[in-house]
Amino acid sequence: MSKIAMLHEADPADTLRKEIGDISDIEMFNTQVLVGVYIRPEKTRGGILLDTKEDRFQSKVGLVLAKGHSAFEESDGKWFDGKDINVGDWLFFRPSDGWNLTINGVLCRILDDVSFRGRITHPDQVW
Repeated sequence: MSKIAMLHEADPADTLRKEIGDISDIEMFNTQVLVGVYIRPEKTRGGILLDTKEDRFQSKVGLVLAKGHSAFEESDGKWFDGKDINVGDWLFFRPSDGWNLTINGVLCRILDDVSFRGRITHPDQVW
């Protein structure tokens, strides 16, 4: 994975959390996970302008905003192998695996925990 040098005026996770606001009353069931979809900035650090319209449909990265009580837990230890995945983690996935919805004006997806393919430290690592 190569990190694209995007121009961020603020931390992307902080921006997503600020935009969505209080979601403490949203409860996810079982193994369901709610992620805020990462939309790239329109400009790279080098000044290249990007068309980010397709990010709404093709973004493969999301910030975990909420998870069901049994998300990322399993009895046989084969899938998640003791990984500690929490609210605030950046995960990547196949865009077609999620259910799109908008919460407080922010594009989100709901996915089953097994739909995620990995965790990254910064959302620009994957496109």
